Amino acid sequence: MDTFAAAASTTGWTIGYVITIVVVVVVVALVVPILLLAASIGKQAETINDSLTESVHNTAALKDLNTTIDHAEVIAAGLHRGRTRLGG
Repeated sequence: MDTFAAAASTTGWTIGYVITIVVVVVVVALVVPILLLAASIGKQAETINDSLTESVHNTAALKDLNTTIDHAEVIAAGLHRGRTRLGG
């Protein structure tokens, strides 16, 4: 009877260890792809940020576009007045 009790006690521990190992393997199997994906996103984010910084630099002159439009309207209005005065 003592051998049966000892075997049952050991069986419980063995089942516990197996369940623990399975849980750890499953967690690692789920976490590793997430970490790899995060690293990939991090590398792409640097490239995207560099591209956006370059875009900001390349389009900085567009802030003066409204001023250019205003001046063009003044010039066009002056040309229209001149044509009207000349009878055209």
